[in-house]
Amino acid sequence: MACEDGRKAKSKSEPVEGPLDQRVGWGSDVAAQMLRRLEIPWIALTPGASYRGFHDSLVNHLGNERPEMLLCLHEEHAVAIAHGYAKVTGRAMAVALHSNVGLMHGSMAIFNAWGDRAPMLILGATGPMDAAQRRPWIDWLHSTQDQGALIRSFTKWDDQPGSANALPEAMARGWKITNTSPMAPVYINLDAGWQEAPVEPDLVWPDLARHAPLAPPCPDSGLLDQAVRALQAAKSPVILMGRGVRSAAAMKMRADLAERCGAMMVSDLKVGTMVPTDHPNHVGAPINKLSFAVGKALQQADVILSLGWVDLGGVLLQAFGQEGTSATVIHASDDMQLHRGFGQEHFGLPAVDIEFNCPGDALAVALLAALPEVTKAAPKVPEPSALRAAEGDSLTFRDIAMVMKRATGDTPVTFPALARSWPHDLWPQRDPLDFLGKDGGGGIGSGPGLAVGAALALEGSGRLVIATLGDGDTLMGVTALWTAAKYSLPVLFVIGNNRSYFNDELHQESVAQHRGRNPDNAWVGQRLDDPAPDIAAMARAQGVEAAGPIKTHAELEKAMAAGVTALREGRPYLIDVWIDPRQGRETAAKRATKGS
Repeated sequence: MACEDGRKAKSKSEPVEGPLDQRVGWGSDVAAQMLRRLEIPWIALTPGASYRGFHDSLVNHLGNERPEMLLCLHEEHAVAIAHGYAKVTGRAMAVALHSNVGLMHGSMAIFNAWGDRAPMLILGATGPMDAAQRRPWIDWLHSTQDQGALIRSFTKWDDQPGSANALPEAMARGWKITNTSPMAPVYINLDAGWQEAPVEPDLVWPDLARHAPLAPPCPDSGLLDQAVRALQAAKSPVILMGRGVRSAAAMKMRADLAERCGAMMVSDLKVGTMVPTDHPNHVGAPINKLSFAVGKALQQADVILSLGWVDLGGVLLQAFGQEGTSATVIHASDDMQLHRGFGQEHFGLPAVDIEFNCPGDALAVALLAALPEVTKAAPKVPEPSALRAAEGDSLTFRDIAMVMKRATGDTPVTFPALARSWPHDLWPQRDPLDFLGKDGGGGIGSGPGLAVGAALALEGSGRLVIATLGDGDTLMGVTALWTAAKYSLPVLFVIGNNRSYFNDELHQESVAQHRGRNPDNAWVGQRLDDPAPDIAAMARAQGVEAAGPIKTHAELEKAMAAGVTALREGRPYLIDVWIDPRQGRETAAKRATKGS
């Protein structure tokens, strides 16, 4: 089995006793065969009777190979693992979800993948549509007339084929749709009735080379000329680096464009590493919300080029208020093709002067080809004062980052998740796999599963996969660690444990201050203490080695050394670090009462 970069993937298959039934004799065999023909290496699942036929096909027809099953303890983790895999590879993995109940379990993680525009092929199942075939009680509960409707508002496409003969076309179409920009999950629902029915041997298989995902569109040539003229005339351009391909070539191309334009570059934590954050043209640290430095850069800009920036209207509103900017705004994104009435993930409507209906990378390539091969210096903006180190003995994420950097040495690290208080100044991002971005939908509990999926995709790459998570995210998703333990996936979970839903403490503090009430009550109904959950013990219960709670610098050094050693030896590990619960509180009074 080959990975995207040609590495040999390590088989995790549980032994299947032969002989295998090689013939395609049952409806569910068709689904299994299509996964193999699509060259999907893994399928994450939590078993269920609605797809018992399909499960049998994966085992006794395919031998649990190509794809191999990744068993999960919760449907939400199965989806999150596929999401993390897609963040690394840019390709869809398969997921199987049991009937309506498993789909509802997995729906939050599907929403995260939708918000992150991650490809994914989700196979669902329902009880027999032919009511005469249903078992009493349970098959009736688990049969849904339009099961795809449960998630139709946050998937790109769904289908419920009426027969096994109709399934190959549905899966070929779904694969094409999910892997074509703008990417997003698709859902195909398998009727338990025809799963378990015989099929004729003369089934016609689609030629998948003729149903390949489409290349992204090119920018409009007339608009391209306008954009080139605007950038050539610009004295203080800014490029907002949004969604893009996660490759070294694409990363270099974006940085080359900034140098060609003499543009300042801004990175977005929501999408991960798109350009080197220590490049001379880069403005400050990557942002989730407008920072001082980025605000100054935008306010002095005469041209603002958005390459797939997530929530362009929001960042312009933060920088300029309701009056807007006089700068020429250029925006490239095909995301509008997924906008609809249910959700509001289209965000605020930005005022744009030159707009392209194509991904940001497609415009960047065209601009680079059209601009003269002359490098310009980017303007400079004032930087805020350096942060003071926290005083006292309490641990902070700054301490964690320094100790981690010493422990990992020169080995490249991939962060599938970074906690809010992560010190980006200590750890510049220089490779497209350094940081994979946020979860897409703000659904808490996704971090552990995303990290497991990233570790699956990166196994054997020579990179260390380390997720820095909050305690709330970890507690909601901790059973995803069991899958890492079962399949020996090397991933280090470092938990910044402030024993609180602390982001909401900050919200409560801000609301109380705004209303003239007592902000000292912000902790009520928020603190995870008395007793504090023992996260290290919870990890060990999943079969993952763990250390914690870590409360001193000496303990942190020892635990980090053990965790990195486990990674290098191919084992998962968790470190529960009790951090200063006041870390970040200094920003509370400055936060608006809205937003996260």
